[in-house]
Amino acid sequence: MLERDDGFVDVMKASEYFSEYEGWSEIERKAMQFVKGRVLDVGCGVGRHSLCLQEKGFDVLGIDISPLAIKVCKLRGLRKAGVKPIENVDFKRGSFDTIIMMGNFGLFSDLKKARRLLGRFYRMTSEDALIIASSRDPYATRNRAHLRYHKLNRERGRMSGQVRIRK
Repeated sequence: MLERDDGFVDVMKASEYFSEYEGWSEIERKAMQFVKGRVLDVGCGVGRHSLCLQEKGFDVLGIDISPLAIKVCKLRGLRKAGVKPIENVDFKRGSFDTIIMMGNFGLFSDLKKARRLLGRFYRMTSEDALIIASSRDPYATRNRAHLRYHKLNRERGRMSGQVRIRK
């Protein structure tokens, strides 16, 4: 269940979080072809990408702000998983060759935070590392509730498509 700060509630299908590789979107499957070396999965949720990569032999660390999500990851067999908000991501230089942020690139939330965190990602990755990310287009909607929220955000001085949620 997702609750937005304006009170809008959306119930997500569990299958979206637990789907196997075959059930992923084409872009997600294609993105996994670029993964190399040691992997950090930022906002790993219940671990569907991490587990797939681990199964393919990658050394993967999944992190998420949700203790329950991390518990589920571990129960599902992810060997390396920990509770860590994106703001606290800080590993030693060269720790990762790939960072994935699948479906949650919006965790950066604003330009200032994005610059700061991308700089940190740069410092903790190898020289030829990749960041593989995807997100949803918040503007691709005709839903009146979402359009009202865009207007409310502009009135608050935020980006129209910015979303504050709690899980």
